[in-house]
Amino acid sequence: MAEYICYCFKYTEEDIICDLKENGRSTILEKIVKAKSANGCNCKVNHPQGR
Repeated sequence: MAEYICYCFKYTEEDIICDLKENGRSTILEKIVKAKSANGCNCKVNHPQGR
């Protein structure tokens, strides 16, 4: 089972590493921030610790 860095969007450490290699920087944080500003996440439900 993958260990998620982001439970809402199912991003793993491997996803971040691949994103960094592909883009020269990680764009995942930008994607998460954009989605959160559009109410696109639900951390309290998706994260096992409710955060």
